[in-house]
Amino acid sequence: MMPYTYSLILFFTVIICFVASFDKRLRFDREFVPFLKAAALVAVFFIAWDVWFTSKGVWWFDTRYTLGLVIAGLPLEEWLFFIFIPFSCIFTYFCIDKFFRLQSLSAFNNIVVFVSVIICAVVALRYTDRIYTVVTATVTIVTLMLFHFAFRIQWITQASVVFTLLMLGFLPVNGILTGTGLESPIVNYNPMEFMGIRVLTIPVEDAVYGYTQFLWVLYFFKKFQSKSHESNQ
Repeated sequence: MMPYTYSLILFFTVIICFVASFDKRLRFDREFVPFLKAAALVAVFFIAWDVWFTSKGVWWFDTRYTLGLVIAGLPLEEWLFFIFIPFSCIFTYFCIDKFFRLQSLSAFNNIVVFVSVIICAVVALRYTDRIYTVVTATVTIVTLMLFHFAFRIQWITQASVVFTLLMLGFLPVNGILTGTGLESPIVNYNPMEFMGIRVLTIPVEDAVYGYTQFLWVLYFFKKFQSKSHESNQ
């Protein structure tokens, strides 16, 4: 077992995006402060969720793959996960939004929200006894309803398309965390608390969890980004 396995996963996930941030064509480094504010704010909720689920045995960590520092039941690397992974996601969104015109996709917001909410609702009702499934589906429904009907967000489809592209990176990263290529998973799941449907070694709920987290970080990033640009004018 390598005690720095989880750390290496985080490092290689973020390093290319971090270095590319300083490219003169991108200058995402100018957005570091808005990003950190957004990621930290959203992390409060998702870390609390993580701590709660860990305490309930919904999932747990094989600390043989970590550096050994545990805070509130979570390895240090799990805390950093909520900064490093969103960084790569928001950076990718920033780049795609900068070079491609995806605003026209807003025309599909109604369809994306309707289909997503219906699917999540059906899944939640079908698996009422699976806490990871129910909580993830419910939080996703609330998020999409708020964004679409209360906040009137126009970039839901755009963000959904980008997240679909991000799945190309999500699969290997989360695959390793859930056991692909390792003797045992870094993150283990109680089979009684999720649907049991996996993509390779990854529970489907993980993708939905990541999607919802991505939407919230992006929402606050755009808010803080606008304020930052206004103050610099």
